[in-house]
Amino acid sequence: MRPAYCVVGGGISGLVAAYRLRMAAGPDADITLLDPADRLGGVLRTERVGGQPLDVGAEAFVVRRPEMPALLAELGLSRRQIATTGVRPLIYSGGRLHPMPPGTLQGIPAEASSLLGLVDDATVARILDERTRPLHWRRGADPTVAELVGDRFGAQVVTRSVDPLLAGVYAGSAATIGLRSAVPPLAAALDRGAPSLTDAVRAALPPPAGDSVFGALDGGYRVLLDELHRRSAAHWVQVGAERVDRAPRGWEVLDDEGTRWRADAVVLAVPAPRLPKLIEHIAPRTAAAARRIRVASAAVVALALPGGTPLPQQSGVLVAADPHDDRRSLLNAKAVTLSSRKWGRRGNVELVRLSFGRYGDTLARDTGDEDLLTWAARDLSTLFGVTVDPVDSHVQRWIDAMPQYGPGHADLVAELRAGLPPKVAVAGGYLDGIGVPACVASATRAADTLLKLGVAR
Repeated sequence: MRPAYCVVGGGISGLVAAYRLRMAAGPDADITLLDPADRLGGVLRTERVGGQPLDVGAEAFVVRRPEMPALLAELGLSRRQIATTGVRPLIYSGGRLHPMPPGTLQGIPAEASSLLGLVDDATVARILDERTRPLHWRRGADPTVAELVGDRFGAQVVTRSVDPLLAGVYAGSAATIGLRSAVPPLAAALDRGAPSLTDAVRAALPPPAGDSVFGALDGGYRVLLDELHRRSAAHWVQVGAERVDRAPRGWEVLDDEGTRWRADAVVLAVPAPRLPKLIEHIAPRTAAAARRIRVASAAVVALALPGGTPLPQQSGVLVAADPHDDRRSLLNAKAVTLSSRKWGRRGNVELVRLSFGRYGDTLARDTGDEDLLTWAARDLSTLFGVTVDPVDSHVQRWIDAMPQYGPGHADLVAELRAGLPPKVAVAGGYLDGIGVPACVASATRAADTLLKLGVAR
């Protein structure tokens, strides 16, 4: 009999897992991909806005991680990789735009001078003094970012420098994200015995990058998704999965139309909130761990402004949600990407993305499209004085799609994986870190786990 695999979830993790299984198992394997969406890709989605392809989910990947460049080379897509133009972002705090502080690690400074103008004089003095105060660090500790940085550098560093970055990446905050998930090199430097947070940041800072830190794809992520689907030769069935059941030989996946799909092995590449329903009867420990992973929702408003609209030569703006700011100076958006500045202009429009929604609020879920568009226009006016009407727009929501990597997340994920039965594996962004490279890594690990069990034959 030919080996049969079932992959539940057609996002980047599911597609990479299907592709890896195909490459290892060969052309005779049956690979079924279950996903009810109107298109494959999950939170990677490319839309045409103003006649140009624009990613309205994740838009970039970290080039320093090897997974994406290696995968693109493997697929013959390296020529489609593009780099940023080199312009830098701004931070909006206290009703003003500030340059992004240089020489920081996720906004955590190595020098007090990098935050001049963004924080007050008392905070600058606190940063300068930090190396003289004893640091009580327990090897392996995983406090929230806010607990460590707030204690050592003060609350303003958290709210004005660190939180804007974490909100843009995680839709969370320094109070919800564990240090080991947000800044692994910093935790490692502290474990090695750095005598202060300042010394740990300096030790953990990567060397200056000669090339762009971030990459993207010419034509958007759709280029990668289509190629992965083609190479995997997976049979895509547009149905949702209800549960995974044991079968006399392997497993069966029951879909929401009542069909059972036989498989020797299964990859579950679904968001954490969807996992318990699928496996709680066969893997209660895994289901319980998945329920402990918190998630946030986000919305993206993509706009095509008329060509020549006066926008600054910056990659975008990260917004500080400082509770002490004058309420009238606050924006609704948590981040603005000036895509035509960041990646280079395409066509005769200026492409802009505004992101809304943070962990703990229901803004992305409950706010109507018209209100989001109105807020986007108001925020652009507040930031840049831009009042022109867009020539095109698109609103995209990502409900419960942004995992929060709380303190102890790595231990939680280890527990989740340990509770899985043989020949069932998990993949996804909630496991080993945020971003497309981490999803590629988790999918590759899932496929390798199944293949090492001798499923392919």
